[in-house]
Amino acid sequence: MTPLSRDRAHLLVRALAGRRVLVVGDVMLDHFLFGRVQRLSPEAPVPVVEYDHDQFRPGGAANVAMNLAALGAEVALVGVIGDDDAGMRLRDLLTAGGVRGDALIADASRCTTRKLRIVTQRQQQVARVDFETDRDVDGTVAETIAETIEAQVGTAELVVVSDYLKGCITGVTMARVVGACAARGVPVLVDPKIPHLDLYRGVTLITPNVGEAETATHCRIRTDADAAGAARRLRDRLDCAAVVITRGEQGMWVLDGTRTPPVEANFAATAVEVSDVTGAG
Repeated sequence: MTPLSRDRAHLLVRALAGRRVLVVGDVMLDHFLFGRVQRLSPEAPVPVVEYDHDQFRPGGAANVAMNLAALGAEVALVGVIGDDDAGMRLRDLLTAGGVRGDALIADASRCTTRKLRIVTQRQQQVARVDFETDRDVDGTVAETIAETIEAQVGTAELVVVSDYLKGCITGVTMARVVGACAARGVPVLVDPKIPHLDLYRGVTLITPNVGEAETATHCRIRTDADAAGAARRLRDRLDCAAVVITRGEQGMWVLDGTRTPPVEANFAATAVEVSDVTGAG
């Protein structure tokens, strides 16, 4: 397959301007604590970090929403936060980034998921502390999420589901997303987690990475033929129109059944040296 040209990529990005996108999923607050390390602790063989400053950024599904807004889309976000300072800070960051966060649901029985990363002067992460409640939301909250989604889908041109197994995405959530979108002809894109795989039945597109695709299909993916077989198995299992398997430095395998004839091809990537890994969503 011919690599995506720069001009074509720019055209696709510009096409997002003004599009109404609903993001549903597990929202997080990324908290970075920056400091200097000049010595080890006398109490244990660990570095002593001298605090300098903090940074806060939307994470998880909230990061997906921010990225879409930065590309020009009109974005609304549905998710669950705690009734806490982290949740309030996340709302403020979303508003500042042009994302509608008024559909976020505050649940006093949970804390807002917060990832605290401690970073040194060399931009090296030395520790991470997770504050989270990862059980599924209870029935009342799940119903509130579902009703909120149904209300928001009416004005959406696209729904993106970003699942991090933190409790927002449940069988109730996905059934209502798929049902509401099918009734209105709205495509549903899912960034999946394999334990929830069968919840995504009937979505338009699923985007597992190569490890997730291997786990889901019980097959090793080393060649394009392997990737093609895995994509077809996922398509058939989930009754979805398209599958994109991201393959790191090998690019991504695309099965697009929305086209005539269907597209099955690998899109190459350019490998670069990475010092700090960041997910695509």
